Amino acid sequence: MDCAGERDWLVRTMNAEVASKAATASHSVWRGLADIRVLALALVYFGTSAGLYTLGVWAPQIIKQFGLSSFAVGFLNAVPPTIAVVVMIWWARHSDRTAERTWHVVLACVVAAVGLWLAGLSTSVAAVLAALTLVNVGISSSKPPLWSMPTMFLSGSAAAAGIATINSIGNLGGFVGPAMIGWIKDQTGSFNGGLYFVAGLLVISAVLTLLLSRSQAAKAAPATQS
Repeated sequence: MDCAGERDWLVRTMNAEVASKAATASHSVWRGLADIRVLALALVYFGTSAGLYTLGVWAPQIIKQFGLSSFAVGFLNAVPPTIAVVVMIWWARHSDRTAERTWHVVLACVVAAVGLWLAGLSTSVAAVLAALTLVNVGISSSKPPLWSMPTMFLSGSAAAAGIATINSIGNLGGFVGPAMIGWIKDQTGSFNGGLYFVAGLLVISAVLTLLLSRSQAAKAAPATQS
C-alpha cells in the first residue's frame, strides 16, 4: 500500500471509530448524567478518593503513633508521595503506550488496598512507611488511566457531564474514608479497622473497573462482528 493509500485507510478508520462512538453514545448532557457506566466510574473514583484523603488526613498520625517528633513525622510523611509522583508518571506513560486502561486502574487500586492492609498490620516505622508508599503509589497511579476511561464511551456534552458527575460523586469518598477511620478509631482505639475499611472500598473499585470493562467488551463484540 502506498503512502496515499495508507493515509486514506487511516482517515476512513478514524472516521469509522468516531461514527461508532456517536452511534453508541448520545451526546446529550442527560446521557452523561444517567449513563450507568458513568455511575460505575463515579464509584471507582469514590474508592480512590477515600484512599487519597485518608493519606492526607491520617498518614501523619499513623506515623506519629510510633513516638516520633513532629519534624521526623513531617520528613517521613513526604517520602511516600515523592516516590508516588515518579511511579505515577511512568505508569501513565505505560498506559498510553499500550493503549490499555482497565488493568492499569485495577492493579493500581489493588496495590493501594494491599498497602492499607499492610499499614494496619505494621509494627515498626519502616514497615508502615513502606506500606504507606504502596498506598500512595497505587492511588496516584490509578488517577490518569481512570480519567481516560469516560471518553472511551462518551463524547461532546455527554462527556463533560459524565466527568462532572464522576468528580462530584467520587469526591464524596474524600469525606467518607477519613471520617470512617476517625469514627472506627474512636470506637476501637486503633487505626486498623478504618484502614481495612478503605482497603475494601479500593477492592470494590478494582472489581467495578473489571466489570465495566467486560460490559464494554460485550457491547463492542456485536458491532465488530457486524
